[in-house]
Amino acid sequence: MIDGIRFKVCGLTSLIDAELADKVGADCLGFIFHPESPRRVTLAQYAAMAPRLPARRKVAVFVEPTPAVLAEAVALKFDFFQVHFRHDRPLTEVVAWSKTVGVDRLWLAPKLPPEVDADPRWLPFARYFLIDTFHAGFGGSGKSGDWGKFARQQAAQPKHVWILAGGLNPENIADALTRSGAKFVDVNSGVEAAPGVKDTERLKKFVVALHQARTAAAS
Repeated sequence: MIDGIRFKVCGLTSLIDAELADKVGADCLGFIFHPESPRRVTLAQYAAMAPRLPARRKVAVFVEPTPAVLAEAVALKFDFFQVHFRHDRPLTEVVAWSKTVGVDRLWLAPKLPPEVDADPRWLPFARYFLIDTFHAGFGGSGKSGDWGKFARQQAAQPKHVWILAGGLNPENIADALTRSGAKFVDVNSGVEAAPGVKDTERLKKFVVALHQARTAAAS
């Protein structure tokens, strides 16, 4: 946590980058298991890394997984489970994910077109909601999203934890915090040298920018 702002470093593929995220103060370490992601690791690769990972909270990232796949990840003792899904998927799927991992450990990450807000029916089944930039496919676009829309949804449901994602980097994080009111952010491609390879200096600059933004807001 940096001056009251929690942050997750996602798309980690190596122990070196996990240790870097730990050193700069990341609250959560994110590992992507979507087969089409350039930052993908397998559950077996994660299991091999797990004993040597820093003692930070671990987030398993999936796209529309089956309950059986989620159950495999539960056995690896992740702290949280981030599930990306199309906003028009049946509610029964959301319920199944929630039952598999638990309400307090599920991060719902719906793909929300510009005109669509989070469905109120999802609210009882997850405590965390991650809002990423909308684009046609799954996976990060590297582009910033509608920060005003995020602020509106966070204000409407303050009992839930809202996580801002999408194109965040050292250059725009101050503006993103101001316009979104986010208290929890998710960074990935904005601090990379290449997909799945974190850039030490950019990650450090991101953390410094977080601190400076909060210092400026408090003055």
